[in-house]
Amino acid sequence: MSALSRAIVSFAATALLTFGAAAADRTIIVLDASGSMWGQIDGKPKLEIARQTLKTVLQSVPADAELGLMAYGHRHKGQCDDIELVVPPAAGTAAAISQAADTMKFLGKTPLSEAVRQAAEALRYTEEKATVVLITDGIETCNADPCALGRELEQSGVDFTAHVVGFGLTDEEGKQVACLAENTGGKYIQAGDRQALEDALKTVVVAQPAASEPAPKLEYNFAPGAVLSASGAQPSPIDVHFEVFKTDSAGARTDQAFSDYQGAKGNLEPGGYVVVATSGNVSVEQPLTIEAGKAASPTLDLNAGALLLRALPSPGAQPDGNAQIIVDYPGEGVSTANYGELKTVVPAGETVVTVKLGAGEATETFQLAAGQTISKDIIVGVGKAVVDAYYAAGGEKVDSGGLSWRIVKAAKQLDGSREQVTYGFGPGVQFDLPPGEYVALVEMQAASREQPFSVKVAERTDVAVALDAGVVAISASGGEEFRIFEAKKNLQGERIQATYGYGDAMQTTLGAGDYVVVTRFASDKPEAETAFSVKAGERTEVVVP
Repeated sequence: MSALSRAIVSFAATALLTFGAAAADRTIIVLDASGSMWGQIDGKPKLEIARQTLKTVLQSVPADAELGLMAYGHRHKGQCDDIELVVPPAAGTAAAISQAADTMKFLGKTPLSEAVRQAAEALRYTEEKATVVLITDGIETCNADPCALGRELEQSGVDFTAHVVGFGLTDEEGKQVACLAENTGGKYIQAGDRQALEDALKTVVVAQPAASEPAPKLEYNFAPGAVLSASGAQPSPIDVHFEVFKTDSAGARTDQAFSDYQGAKGNLEPGGYVVVATSGNVSVEQPLTIEAGKAASPTLDLNAGALLLRALPSPGAQPDGNAQIIVDYPGEGVSTANYGELKTVVPAGETVVTVKLGAGEATETFQLAAGQTISKDIIVGVGKAVVDAYYAAGGEKVDSGGLSWRIVKAAKQLDGSREQVTYGFGPGVQFDLPPGEYVALVEMQAASREQPFSVKVAERTDVAVALDAGVVAISASGGEEFRIFEAKKNLQGERIQATYGYGDAMQTTLGAGDYVVVTRFASDKPEAETAFSVKAGERTEVVVP
């Protein structure tokens, strides 16, 4: 604790000596007077070291330096509101501060955040330049957040700075209070013994600027970059996205401070951060410290390779925007939202890529070293079949969404069925198919046909299917249901039902031939049977009496 006190007083003394002890730059020393200050360093209580250090350092402070002293934990045990401005900031207070420290009791808790806040308010930090030096041998014990306080004072103050000296703190304890200084542009000094404390004070004094001229303002202080490997191979064809997050005293991420792509530049407030670089399915991060007046250009090593892929239906063709590129990132999952062309970064090692176009598929396995870039055309090897249906050969095309297609392999399986390859709806459907023999199965309402065809790589095959069918329109006054049967009975004397409809009218497509429609009426009128014929490519209208 006393080492911290000496550090704070040294801060104030050095600043005043260096900057001419301007009256507007006033300082309050916040002294930890909690019970833990009875702990010893090298056999001597920390409170005694603090008292002696304060007295020594204050002797070198100019008489016109405006200093004050605030203490906490010096009057009561276990009270978080035991905070007092013992010596108000003014010139010539060195002797009063030394005397107050010599007679002070060390009893209570450590409400360091509230003490710093009250010191800032006493200095009118929202109106004038203000400096607070905290000397503490412990961490916050009164349910407050020093890091959040630092951010608040920095944002609200005109020119507010807090320095923190941690006397006898562990590294982990130091992280919990260092952010108070870092978030206000101040310094954190950690001292484990008298010598370390004095060394820290010398460092602070040397670090003070030699003149009052402000450092030139940088146009930007942050310009991140990324490479594919430590050898420096740049991922120039690849997009790299950078995110920067502030970190707390423990190094954990807090608020996002920056988000942009490779080549972007920005300005970050001094403090601790984590930089995250992401490209493709590769993401790496590294810590970053921004110092006032200094530029940082971190370069993150992705330890990855780059794939530049084009999906082609056939050799010599252009990339097909319907070709899906599926990347199986090793141990990271599968990316499927890529079509036609893909530029991506993958982890060094093995990556499997599959391209699907219609019913065609091709798979490539890539072995990439860190920093390696591979450009590759993946050829699926398909031809294109364009299918259309006509009511009759050379007649009118069926131009209806009710048209449905199933493409099956021509060769039958052991059970006599054919394996379905793909399907589609409507006229002029285009299918990308591997080379081979196929059958197009087409249905238009109650009419259906099969048409065999062949496919060759890089060639277009037009498949024209004649349905040998016509359109029939049936109406019946008071009708409720129509059932259409083939006129010819089978060997059991039964007629095969072709289709049906409801209401007093219906229209459908039927293969050429003879039929009977059985009409059921909404009234008690008996069913009626009406014979009719359908001719390919013609329309037949049937009125049921």
